[in-house]
Amino acid sequence: MYLRVGPILALLSGWTASLPAQAPNLTVPVQIDTLANGLTLIVHEDHSVPIIAVNMWYHVGSGDEKPGRTGFAHLFEHLMFMGSEHAEYPAFDRLLEAAGGDNNGSTTEDRTNYYESGPRSALPLMLWLEADRMGWLLPTMTREKVDLQRDVVKNERRQSYENRPYGLADETMLRMLYPAAHPYSWPVIGSMTDLTAASVEDVMEFFRKYYAPNNAALVVAGDVAFADVKAQVERYFGEIPRGPPIERPEAPAFSLARDTAAVLEDKVQLPRVYARWHTVKGFTPDDAPLELLAYILAGEKNSRLTERLVYQEQLATNVVAYEDGKRLDGDFTIFATARPEHSLTEIKAAIDEELVRLAASGPTDRELRQAQNATEAGFLQSLERVSSKADQLNAYYYRTGQPDYFQRHLDRYRAVTVQDIQRVAQQYLGARRVLLSVVPEGHRELAATPKEATP
Repeated sequence: MYLRVGPILALLSGWTASLPAQAPNLTVPVQIDTLANGLTLIVHEDHSVPIIAVNMWYHVGSGDEKPGRTGFAHLFEHLMFMGSEHAEYPAFDRLLEAAGGDNNGSTTEDRTNYYESGPRSALPLMLWLEADRMGWLLPTMTREKVDLQRDVVKNERRQSYENRPYGLADETMLRMLYPAAHPYSWPVIGSMTDLTAASVEDVMEFFRKYYAPNNAALVVAGDVAFADVKAQVERYFGEIPRGPPIERPEAPAFSLARDTAAVLEDKVQLPRVYARWHTVKGFTPDDAPLELLAYILAGEKNSRLTERLVYQEQLATNVVAYEDGKRLDGDFTIFATARPEHSLTEIKAAIDEELVRLAASGPTDRELRQAQNATEAGFLQSLERVSSKADQLNAYYYRTGQPDYFQRHLDRYRAVTVQDIQRVAQQYLGARRVLLSVVPEGHRELAATPKEATP
C-alpha cells in the first residue's frame, strides 16, 4: 500500500524519496535524556521551518482519581494557567503572545498535557514558564484561585453536559458499562458534588503527588539542537525536586453479566440510540482491528451503517462508530439519531442486522483496503504540524516506552486481515452490551425496545 501524501513527506525526517513497491519506512528520530530528578526529555530536530513546539505530559488523568474526588485532574489543568511564583497571572499568556507563541492544555482519562508553539526564539521563555509552574506553583495557590477555577469548570460541565443536547449520554453509559470502582466509570470532568467538595488542601496534595518531574515527560520538537535544548532544560528544571513514587490504580477485570438498557429523557427534538461494548486497551492486538471495524461500519458515506441508515432507508440523520482503547481499558460505541417519523427500534434492528451480517461473512477486501488507506492518510495528515508530532511522541512514549513508534503504529493497521475484522465483530460486538435511548422529555415510549438488545 502506497499513498501520495505530498508536502507531508518533507516534514517527516527519515522518510526517503524513493518509490519502492511498498511504502518507505516512517521515522521521526529523537534523542532522549533523563534528568537527575526523573524528568524525561525527548528532542526531535526538524529544521524544515523555524518554529518549535514544547509539549509536557504529566502522567495523570481522571483514571488516577478516586470515587468522591473526581474531576481533580481537569480542575488542575485550569489551575496551571493561574500563575506561578515568578510568572504571576496573567503573565504566562501575555509573555507568550508577545513572543509570537500560543499555548493550551487538555486532560484525558490517562494524562494531562500542556503545550506551546511559536518561533524558535521563544524556546527559552517556553521552558522557563513550564518550569516555573512545575516547581513554583504551590506558593501562589489560594482559596480564591481554586474557587474561581472550580466555578469555571462547573460552568464548562453545564455547557458540555447538563445544558447540551445528548450531553449526559456518555456519562450515563460509563456508569452502565464500567463497575463503580473502575477508574473509567466517571467522566474526565468529574461530578458537581466532587468539584464542590474539593478543598485547597486536596488540590495541593494532588499537585505534590502527580506534578513532579519524575511523573512527566517533556518533548521539544522543531528547529532546535539537542545539546542546546538539554542545557536549557537542565537550567530551568534541574533544581525541581523529585516527587514521591506513584502507585497507580488497577482497572478491575470485569464482564457484563447481561445486556442492560436504559432511557434518558432530555431536551432534544430527535431521539438517539447508543450501544456500547467492553473491548480492549489501546495498543493491544485487537485495538487496530476494532478501529478499522468502526470505519467499515460508519467511517464514510459508503460504510455499511451510514449507507443503509442515512442514505438507503433514511432512518437516521447520522450514525457514528468508534473504538476507544485507553491505557487501562477500552470500549466500542455506535450511536444513531432518528429521522422524524422513524423509531429507535427500527434503527437498532437495522444496526443489529448489519452487525450479524458482518460477523457472519466479514468485510470485503475493498472495504478493508478503504479503511486502511483512509486511516493511514488521516494519520499522516495529522503529522503536518510539528506540534502534532510533539504530542504524538509523548503519547507513544507513555503508552509504549518508545517515542518513535510511528512506523509500528502504521504496521498495526496494515497487518489487519478480513478474518481479523470478522473475528473482533463476533467476539466483541456479539457480546453483551449496554443500550441507551435518549428521548425528548415526556416521550419514553420512543425508546428502543430492550428485549432486542442482543444481536
